[in-house]
Amino acid sequence: MRLIFVHYVYEDRGSAQDLYNYAEIARALGHEVVIYGPPDAKSSFRYSLSIESADAVIFIFEWTTKLQQGDQLDFVRLVGKIPRRRRIVIDCDGKYNDAISVVGDYNHAGSAASQLWIDVCDSLSDKICQPTLHPLRKNVRPFFFHAYNPAWEVPLDFSAKEYGMFYVGNNWFRWRPMEQVLRVLEPVRQRVGRIGLVGYGWDSLPPWANPTVIEDAYRSDPVYLGELAIEVSPPVRFDQVIDSMGKGIFTPVIYRPLFDHLRLVTCRTFETLAANTIPLFAQDATYVEEIYGKPACELVLGNEHPQEKILDVLRRPEYYGDIVQRTRRHLTEKHSYAAGLRELIEILES
Repeated sequence: MRLIFVHYVYEDRGSAQDLYNYAEIARALGHEVVIYGPPDAKSSFRYSLSIESADAVIFIFEWTTKLQQGDQLDFVRLVGKIPRRRRIVIDCDGKYNDAISVVGDYNHAGSAASQLWIDVCDSLSDKICQPTLHPLRKNVRPFFFHAYNPAWEVPLDFSAKEYGMFYVGNNWFRWRPMEQVLRVLEPVRQRVGRIGLVGYGWDSLPPWANPTVIEDAYRSDPVYLGELAIEVSPPVRFDQVIDSMGKGIFTPVIYRPLFDHLRLVTCRTFETLAANTIPLFAQDATYVEEIYGKPACELVLGNEHPQEKILDVLRRPEYYGDIVQRTRRHLTEKHSYAAGLRELIEILES
């Protein structure tokens, strides 16, 4: 089966990891995945404008429904050649909903923007998917576009870590959850050792900051980061994320407030477990058990004595490493790209 993915691609953010891995697993399973657009020898991805031989088209929408490579005529070509029943929309950011506002975060600025997004998706397909087990709209199907690749797994070794805590990810509505983690660390700051943050927007304005984006999207506190001696580094490409996370004994798993509210998964949901680090989940235990299995609940930071959890991880990383190993096996069985591709094809055939 030949699948065309339509997505606005950045190699240092968003779903680049997933696009790359779906193409790889498709090839291994006798299928083909390409991204719609003119071929680009400098890109990590295989682009193609060839529609005639496609069996299906998958629209993967995050920050926009616009085409990165093309215009409205390209939309016409895609929907003109591929029948509606062979088209899927994957709504990665929970925008196929009414306007929602959660703790300074939101999916749309207002009801008009929400309706426009919904109208665009409905015009393309009857098969609307979101990466959550709990979609709010009855016509939305749960589908984890983001997935796990056991080939990513780095052996766990805590003998020579540069950092106590190391986080890789851009600051897009993530300052509030990150600040909560840092406040937890304050009383035990000296015992944690070096702390690193990698990504846009932590100690300076990110490239997407502009008057049309509310300040909460990129709000941060560089002075506070300086007081805690947090080391901030530029973002890395999608294929460097897992190795980078391994610099720390532990890494927090945080989502923007909207994603916590909608119980979404992201690429980081799965990447973190493959890294040479202990993930500490800022989400509730119910969510963690649903995705990672019951043993992973021991990796929840929690609200009662969270400092003790951090200190225990620093004292006994090998104990928590065993939990990571069991969780890796669970993700390999339940949430691999091979399983995701098979489910995607089942949705197409339904």
